[in-house]
Amino acid sequence: MNEALPTSIGAALIIMAGIVTLADTVEILNIISGAAITIIATIIMSLVLDSIGFFRWTAVNIIKKANGSGVLLYWYICLLCFLMTLFFNNDGSILITTPIIIQIVTILNLKPHQKMPYLFAGVLVATTSSSPIAVSNLANLIALRIVGLDINAYVALMFVPTIIGITVLTLLLYLFFKKDIPKKILALPDSDHISIQLNSMYGMDHSKKHNTLVVDKFHHPLKKDPNYLPEINWSLFRICITIVIFTRASFFLGSSFGIPLEWIAMFGAFLLILVRWYRNGTGAIDVLKKTPWYILIFAFSIYVIVHALHKIGLTFVLVTYFEGLISMSHFHAIFVTGILVAILSNIFNNIPAVMIGTLSLMEMGLDTHTMHLAYLANIIGSDIGALISPMGTLATLLWIYILRLNKIPITWGKYFRVAICVIPLSLLVCLLGLYLWSRLFI
Repeated sequence: MNEALPTSIGAALIIMAGIVTLADTVEILNIISGAAITIIATIIMSLVLDSIGFFRWTAVNIIKKANGSGVLLYWYICLLCFLMTLFFNNDGSILITTPIIIQIVTILNLKPHQKMPYLFAGVLVATTSSSPIAVSNLANLIALRIVGLDINAYVALMFVPTIIGITVLTLLLYLFFKKDIPKKILALPDSDHISIQLNSMYGMDHSKKHNTLVVDKFHHPLKKDPNYLPEINWSLFRICITIVIFTRASFFLGSSFGIPLEWIAMFGAFLLILVRWYRNGTGAIDVLKKTPWYILIFAFSIYVIVHALHKIGLTFVLVTYFEGLISMSHFHAIFVTGILVAILSNIFNNIPAVMIGTLSLMEMGLDTHTMHLAYLANIIGSDIGALISPMGTLATLLWIYILRLNKIPITWGKYFRVAICVIPLSLLVCLLGLYLWSRLFI
């Protein structure tokens, strides 16, 4: 499943037709390169952590912390997905956490309907959690550069409203699945043996009387060798986690001094690889092979398509019909933009939708503060509102793909029935939160 193929074919045809010129492509490369490199570096960091056993350690400890409570397990999984997206990115979080959740529900031998609360929590929380900080989403990073908003200002305005929105979403999802969440689940013994034997692509052999974990069909899509089972080096483990936290914090510190985000991200990824090589003697080849380099092509291609739509007049149409409404007040700017982009995201996908929305806002002649608020609503609409249909985000398509690989049937209809009950209200609460919170900055 390589989303770069259709977009690159479309972009090539557009360039050959002369709709987007070579001069335009140079400008596009300048806009998207930093954001795409930042995401690639973040994924590399997640692959290094996976190789040292961080995610299998996480899976076992979530079950242990739940202490036999299915409700506690739900909230721990929500927290896991939130933190994974916060520290990495939404697509990488889906690739990491979905296999972990599959392993958790497999170890616990849950019935099919009991698995759904945890699986849906995984995809919805992981995807919406890209909103609080801009560096967790490719489209957010590109749009951030276009409107000229720095990352610290973004977080100051967005963190509180989006946290409220994510909280509402998790509560609604819990109420929706309350009858399906088991009250009691298996409580794992506090044994180091279990933690060493679990991997993100390992399942449980249910023929065993004890909790012995063996190679099974569950496969992490970023891994090649299903027999790979690394031991955890706890000293290396702690150093790598420290580097990840330091790198994430440096995004905000570096932004204050004008240091490009991609430089910080590349340095963090290089440092992780270097430390792993020094401590374990493992080079960078495994990580470089597993890195989805096609994201660079995808980012370039999708922006070429968006730029073409911009040149043939789509943004002009949006400006003509919505400029007057959006410019009426901050309330109108936030709600009209957020709802409009949510609709476009579910029709086209959120990446082109958020870029089209951003380019349209740039042409409306809005004052700086109104434009920034409308842009943030644009992000909320594309990150949260886009989740009504599976087509809305790449992350949801990846999630469905991974579930199908593991023979867990999720139809688009089933997804829609869940999403329509939790996403619209979460979107409206988040937009209202942004409006009320922004009043403090006027």
